[in-house]
Amino acid sequence: MEDSATPTGEDFGKLQYGCEHYKRRCKIRAPCCNQIFPCRHCHNETTSSLSNPKDRHELVRSDVKQVVCSVCDTEQEVAKVCSNCGVNMGEYYCDICKFFDDNTDKGQFHCEECGICRVGGRDNFFHCQKCGSCYAVNLRDNHLCVENSMKSHCPVCYEYLFDSIKGTTIMECGHTMHLECFNEMADQNQYRCPICSKTVLGMSEQWRYLDQEIEAAPMPEEYRFEVSILCNDCNITSQVPFHIFGHKCSHCNSYNTRRITTPENQ
Repeated sequence: MEDSATPTGEDFGKLQYGCEHYKRRCKIRAPCCNQIFPCRHCHNETTSSLSNPKDRHELVRSDVKQVVCSVCDTEQEVAKVCSNCGVNMGEYYCDICKFFDDNTDKGQFHCEECGICRVGGRDNFFHCQKCGSCYAVNLRDNHLCVENSMKSHCPVCYEYLFDSIKGTTIMECGHTMHLECFNEMADQNQYRCPICSKTVLGMSEQWRYLDQEIEAAPMPEEYRFEVSILCNDCNITSQVPFHIFGHKCSHCNSYNTRRITTPENQ
């Protein structure tokens, strides 16, 4: 009777090994610290929690030279197929990124311009040269470009966006952040971009509500003066009546404004 633990082909053990980040049949030896980890994210999470800040570091994926087969525990040079037992160490394999993943339902592909592997299917994405990253095809010619916008940190959680495994979104202003951070911000009624302060949510109903509130609550005579404001949305300054509920831009009708003078300076 054949031993069920013996590899029977390249597909042996598929989706049975790995970590919370990836299903794969190998581990990597990190050349930076010579330790073995299931994947680079496991490495980065471990090293980022070290007590000595000098020991904290991130793994450069392309520097990986050695992997350990999870099926037969053989350490060897990076390759798709184990040199000892013959199993695929990852159904998807990228020799540039030294990336292995058994779950091909993600639609992994390597983007030459990004220089890293992406998920979601090559046909569903295009690379925006100005923004410096891959975006969904429905955003082609349909987004405001901000140079290298993805090569920055999420303004909420501060994780580096370019190679984050979390979903991202492009706001109307062109800046990017994690989708879950954006949704959390919206749940907290924070409607401004944390970077440029422009309105990134549909606020027309809220603006109409403020119109009604201001009309129903006229200011006392001693507070009926004008103030200078700068609109965060259209970047135009204007003189508007002072009101404690808000100041409406006379150009684009947004209440996303800020005062730039005090009554004494009028």
